[in-house]
Amino acid sequence: MTDPRAAFLRYLEVEKNASPHTLRSYRTDLRQFCEYLASDAGRSTASTGGGAPPVKIQTVDTRQVRGWLASLHGRGLDAASIARKLAAVRSWMRFLARRWHLERNPARDVRGPRLGRKLVSFLPTDESQALFDAGDLGVCDRAVLELLYATGLRVSELAGLTLADVDTETRTVRVVGKGRKERIVPYGAKAAHALEAHLAVRGVTKGPLFVGARGRALGVRGIYELVRRCARASGITRRVSPHTLRHTFATHLLDRGADLRLIQDLLGHSRLSTTQRYTHVGSAQLMKIYDKAHPRARQSST
Repeated sequence: MTDPRAAFLRYLEVEKNASPHTLRSYRTDLRQFCEYLASDAGRSTASTGGGAPPVKIQTVDTRQVRGWLASLHGRGLDAASIARKLAAVRSWMRFLARRWHLERNPARDVRGPRLGRKLVSFLPTDESQALFDAGDLGVCDRAVLELLYATGLRVSELAGLTLADVDTETRTVRVVGKGRKERIVPYGAKAAHALEAHLAVRGVTKGPLFVGARGRALGVRGIYELVRRCARASGITRRVSPHTLRHTFATHLLDRGADLRLIQDLLGHSRLSTTQRYTHVGSAQLMKIYDKAHPRARQSST
């Protein structure tokens, strides 16, 4: 295999067990980077009257990586998107430096944009209750919402569930997460009731757990639309996505005393530091309780 991009993507797929979503993102990011390199080479040769030569990965330098980041910023991309794209190029160059004819990784010393600490978005208890109290929820809609909130699954994980992944006796689902890692996640009585109603309507024993109007597996986009539609119908004015329910799941568990490592396992996080971003919510709840309960927490108005 002579294509360095194809070799890297193959490495991610076979050796790192990257998900299809990750592969698509890396493929897009690397294609855009190579298009920039070709454009940059064209600008360099235009001044000398020559045609744009083919891009040689071996000649890529730090200046070009920085120039690419500047172009992304000029297009209005946010810091998180730019940082993700830089991470893709860094990984690719590191792979080429180890297994290809590349002397060093030119992206290694390039600093990405400074990322502020983004607070997670979640639904307070009353709003999450309102979401499920909407009287006009369909059987499938309710099952999707209940399972998202009961398990904290990523939207891609929910879309990938099959009927065989659900164990109604133990109230668990088998989930294939990032890196093709499997985990077993429990769900509670409310989700069990909603799932039983859905399975009765589904009426089959094989195939995807959730299907759309045409009988095909309900995809990520369809789940996003379903959640947003149900949120609007329940009177919630803020923007709600499947990931909002994942954050809500983790936040409510933490607020009620669940161990952080347990939440890490349920969410499928490989690093505890990823799960720790939910602790600020627990601290906020703690301060609210303290302010309300402690007799000297607030300054007297008299």
